[in-house]
Amino acid sequence: MTYEEVVAMMEEMNLPFAYDHFVEGESPEPPFAVFLYPGSSNFPADGRVYYKSSRLNIEIYTDLKNPELEFTVEAVLDLHGIFYEKSEVWIETENLYEVLYQMEV
Repeated sequence: MTYEEVVAMMEEMNLPFAYDHFVEGESPEPPFAVFLYPGSSNFPADGRVYYKSSRLNIEIYTDLKNPELEFTVEAVLDLHGIFYEKSEVWIETENLYEVLYQMEV
């Protein structure tokens, strides 16, 4: 999945989003999303990269638990046939929930 395809998929989630982070002072009110490529999981063969695969994280930030929004995000990922792992944490210093979707694309 190319960067452009990921951006198009993010647009389908109908949330303000940015790559990695918003510029200081320009973060929108929650809910919002960020996505980033924290690494790769390439497959080797004959001493070189045979198949390239990038890890993709999509982070959804909300001030209140929002199962409906999570359902919407998951429906978009499902529509694109993406297998994902999901976790959640409360960020006390920011007073925000972070729902993290991790996948390979």
